[in-house]
Amino acid sequence: MPLHRLSSITIGVPDVAEVAAYYADFGLEQVAPSRFATQDGGEQLRLEYAPSRRLLGVEIGVDDADDLDKVASSLEKFGVQAERSADALSAVEPVTGVRATLRVAQHLIQPSTPATPYNGPGRVDRPNGRAPGIQREYRVRPRKLGHIVIGSTDEEATRGFFTDGLGFKVTDQVPGLAAFLRCSNDHHNVLVQSAPVSFLHHSAWEVDDIDEVGRGAMAMLEDHPERHVWGLGRHHIGSNFFWYLRDPAGNFSEYYSDLDEIIDDQLWKPETVHGARGLFNWGPPLPPSFLHPEDLAALMTGTHSAG
Repeated sequence: MPLHRLSSITIGVPDVAEVAAYYADFGLEQVAPSRFATQDGGEQLRLEYAPSRRLLGVEIGVDDADDLDKVASSLEKFGVQAERSADALSAVEPVTGVRATLRVAQHLIQPSTPATPYNGPGRVDRPNGRAPGIQREYRVRPRKLGHIVIGSTDEEATRGFFTDGLGFKVTDQVPGLAAFLRCSNDHHNVLVQSAPVSFLHHSAWEVDDIDEVGRGAMAMLEDHPERHVWGLGRHHIGSNFFWYLRDPAGNFSEYYSDLDEIIDDQLWKPETVHGARGLFNWGPPLPPSFLHPEDLAALMTGTHSAG
């Protein structure tokens, strides 16, 4: 597909320094003031001041200038004005106000990591040794930015901007709630969900395996139990293991591993999922604050502040 990666996001928050300290704890590498990188994806998070928390921008990688021309034409038909330069195109999604920038960029090629050996009934893949996951002492560092989830007061219109306008593909849907969209081989890179106010629900960051999901979350919670939101669990849509945490501004951040990968579109069958399976396959009970963050009312009335 001409779109090939979710390159970076820009988040607006009331207290940049406080939120920056959180993402440094989360395992992102600070490469400049309020700018953070992952191990494989390079600089993928920027923080800027905003009166209340919100997603300001998203950057997406494309193959070449011809792809930008095609997107510009699609956006024009969709009724959205685009700004164009030699190697980039940007447009504002009308409902959420998020600026999407498409930029000519190289594909992200991640180095392969050794498969973790697991013993099972009648199968000994790890003879005479302890599990590698329990012997790790190094700090968990995310490999890349995987996806974002945004709330929209008009889910259909926002979804149309990303699909009909930018060229994202629909992977799966939860009727009346959300659409899972991709611009890479990952199961989803953007999820648009119906909400009473436009806001950033969470950003998701890939780690090596389930042990890294657990180790990362436990380290984050050791001195800050208030950061916990939901986990450990496994989603049905996307199949990934998850653990959600809350940054000081109220945005959720997710450690995840083992997400579905779609290499051949012809072999993937989009699914319409109903009920609880649209949210998770197993894990702790779904906390009410996951669907309705505690600051949602404040965001709706414009009284939200850092806390």
